[in-house]
Amino acid sequence: MRRKLAAGNWKMNGLKANLSEIEALATAHPAPGSDILLCPPATLIAPMAQAASGTALAIGGQDCHAAASGAHTGDIAAAMLADAGASHVILGHSERRADHDEHNEDVRAKANAALAAGLTCVICVGESEAQRDASNTLDIIGGQLSGSIPDGVTGHSLVVAYEPIWAIGTGRTPTLEQIGEVHDFIRMRLERRFGTGVGRSTRLLYGGSVKPGNAAEIFAVSNVDGALVGGASLKAADFSAIITALEAAPPQG
Repeated sequence: MRRKLAAGNWKMNGLKANLSEIEALATAHPAPGSDILLCPPATLIAPMAQAASGTALAIGGQDCHAAASGAHTGDIAAAMLADAGASHVILGHSERRADHDEHNEDVRAKANAALAAGLTCVICVGESEAQRDASNTLDIIGGQLSGSIPDGVTGHSLVVAYEPIWAIGTGRTPTLEQIGEVHDFIRMRLERRFGTGVGRSTRLLYGGSVKPGNAAEIFAVSNVDGALVGGASLKAADFSAIITALEAAPPQG
């Protein structure tokens, strides 16, 4: 059975004062039945990793550069994330693809750098509203999977997050049938490319307006192993409710 994963993406939110949420979350889940990952802005990775020391919480970055070092002002290398205490990194988020014009090949290069630094890659895929309306969702997802995920990944080093762009931060969510269709498709494509070992062990997360009120029904969908949560991960009480719903969901695997 795949171990479930609740991942929180703080995006460009959070100051040192918000680290109290870590203590509250760790207190609420001292021995969780799922993995818990928080990805704060880069300025908080080291202090958050220190605050989470001795707890079940893992810490990740929100992006990394493809190069190991060099003249890349404002960027952060994968090894720097690891050195700060991160074990994971989010790559290919739709906001990075849109705001920074990142393409599949860019995500793949970053993923290779992250793997070389010993980080687990949380690679995001998802379609726009126009692509969904044109019935191109699976074609778009298939291209992102092929282009963004490097060779040589394992079920430990790869997590795939499906985030329909039109559902991120909008309060809208796909139907359960739509989520299931995409997650089943991702599972099939991973098995076809990497074999059943990697394909069956890679965890698939759903992201896009996940809230305490809709989490339970989403986690009951086929091949949904957890969630990549945005705004609802900023407050321990909200994120804790999602984690509790995840742990109550039927096992996948």
